[in-house]
Amino acid sequence: MRSFRAAVIAACLLIALPPAAVPALAVAEPPSCAEPYLVERTFANGARWQLCWEMRETEGLTLTDAVYTPNGHAPVSVLTSAHLAQIHVPYDSGEPRFHDMAGGLGFSAVPLQDQDCPEGERREQDEVPVLCVLPDQPRGIAYLNPSLGEDSLRRSAQGKALVLFSAFELGWYTYLVEWRFADDGSINPRVGATGSLRGSDGVVVSPKHGWPIGVGASDFEESHQHNIFWRLDFDVQGPADDVVEQYDFAGSGTAGLEMQRKALTKEAGVTNNRTRWWRVVDKTVKNSDGHAASWEITNSDSSQYRGPDTEPYSHSDVYVTQYNACERLTAENAEPPCDESVDRFVNGQTITDPVVWVSVDYHHVARDEDHDPMPTHWQGFFIQPRDITASNPH
Repeated sequence: MRSFRAAVIAACLLIALPPAAVPALAVAEPPSCAEPYLVERTFANGARWQLCWEMRETEGLTLTDAVYTPNGHAPVSVLTSAHLAQIHVPYDSGEPRFHDMAGGLGFSAVPLQDQDCPEGERREQDEVPVLCVLPDQPRGIAYLNPSLGEDSLRRSAQGKALVLFSAFELGWYTYLVEWRFADDGSINPRVGATGSLRGSDGVVVSPKHGWPIGVGASDFEESHQHNIFWRLDFDVQGPADDVVEQYDFAGSGTAGLEMQRKALTKEAGVTNNRTRWWRVVDKTVKNSDGHAASWEITNSDSSQYRGPDTEPYSHSDVYVTQYNACERLTAENAEPPCDESVDRFVNGQTITDPVVWVSVDYHHVARDEDHDPMPTHWQGFFIQPRDITASNPH
């Protein structure tokens, strides 16, 4: 965790100067890795992402040293490391209850073929192609303002994203672990589940726990949860001075809403709601408007699974903990001397170097179209810059 190059950290003094006032900026040193583990992309709008990747035995695809450079601005360090922290799959009847990363995710990485990575580049680790890099994927309209400006130009642009993904075969399922780094500085971590249904192995359950798959109504595919956990080690221009804040809005709709801010200064597990969001802010790093630079986390698309008392780690949607290198997995963490699950990582420490754990849950009720092969269903969340620049840098 602990190293962004000194030049990148020092560059925070130049962050978010208005373009007209920006002198020739020093080129930030790249993250501390080399080919084939260094990924760099400069988009047509001038924005740039730089980061490293590796395939770890436990965590699988792991990203490190992610740096974002807005157009006309200095580089901003964002994530020192980011990876999946567990895939928890409990079935509706009560059994089985899988922890798909318990044996190590990296061991199940699927060697990618050309057809899996069209128009992209396959990267190898130990001579096995396990990462697809798609440098310029469309993400739709970045903005559209039909009013003409003083220069008589229609203000419209198409957005692009750098996409990285790996595939992992775990039992019946194939999981696609994907990270999308957009030209507006936003990040979209998500996981897609494909492969085959469990019922393809002849598993039959009663109607109250599943949905009829195949001819007639004799074979029922059991419904189940996909509870995906991520571990995000944010370092906004280095680990110092980062604080996690939670935002809520009290009141009754448009009759009056009041914003409420809470700094999470102690380790905590918190639940989500439709208007709640969080940000990791460094109040010593400010844009040219004098606003503190931060990265916002929005997680509003989860089914919010809540397991039994034997699964206390599932009772919160977001955890904030103090950095500890051996706290690697949300559940089934087998790295001594750390405890076995994220709820136990929360032990009252003051947070000076925050790690954010995010869960997104999906209840899979199978359908005929899932059989076979199963179409990919996706679940994920969003991270976006908040006040990194003083205006749209696109």
